[in-house]
Amino acid sequence: MATPLPNEKVTMPEAHWAYVALGSNIGDREALLREAIESLDCRPGIRVRRVSAIYETEPVGYTDQPSFLNMVIAVQAQLSPIELLRELLETEKRLGRVRHIRWGPRTMDLDLLLYEDVTMESEELQLPHPRMMERPFVLVPLHDVIDPAHPLATRVAQASSAALQDGKEGITLWSTINWRSASAHSES
Repeated sequence: MATPLPNEKVTMPEAHWAYVALGSNIGDREALLREAIESLDCRPGIRVRRVSAIYETEPVGYTDQPSFLNMVIAVQAQLSPIELLRELLETEKRLGRVRHIRWGPRTMDLDLLLYEDVTMESEELQLPHPRMMERPFVLVPLHDVIDPAHPLATRVAQASSAALQDGKEGITLWSTINWRSASAHSES
């Protein structure tokens, strides 16, 4: 971008809040989660603003595999939802993701859960994520970072609380990450 002249207004693309689920169950799971966060934060047009705690969870669907570490991050993106999804898929690939078995073991899984209050359904992307309200391993960490003003925040809080009270969902707090760009919900 050229240097602006004095008194010249510089317009930047608007940043949109999005929520991304991260999961790993192969290799150094926690290191891979941290590497994914760093990688996304370094991408043009993406800034990681909040990170949930990390939770260890039992596999769902295909259960003959190691436990996962799961978390959710809140990002501000100057990308469209499809562009952001493509960045997520590229990050998975850079971190060694191979797709052999549906819901099978993986070094990294990145799912775009929400993009502001956008609703869309295309061959490539559905928003909100179509199965997120059924997955406590997504809802619990999403509750950690979702803006209380988001239209789904109350439903996420209720579903997360129910999953934790039930105790049958196999979710255990693993650790927390102190993210350098962390900001309070009120700053959104």
